[in-house]
Amino acid sequence: MKRRGWDAVWVRVRAVRMWARRRLPPGVRLAVGLALIVGGAFGFLPVLGFWMIPLGLAVAAADVLPIWRWFRGR
Repeated sequence: MKRRGWDAVWVRVRAVRMWARRRLPPGVRLAVGLALIVGGAFGFLPVLGFWMIPLGLAVAAADVLPIWRWFRGR
């Protein structure tokens, strides 16, 4: 049951990552990714959430090669 929930999260993360790679310039992707990670650190607040951390990593990964390799599993 829990596995299905995480699968949905990763599907959403992949969709946002693809959107960011196509639509945002490289410097902006990194800034947006870092902003999402910082916002995720305040996940206890009502508007922000801990879901922002993996999303920020996925967006920033397009610009930081070691993170990109980690996401691809190599």
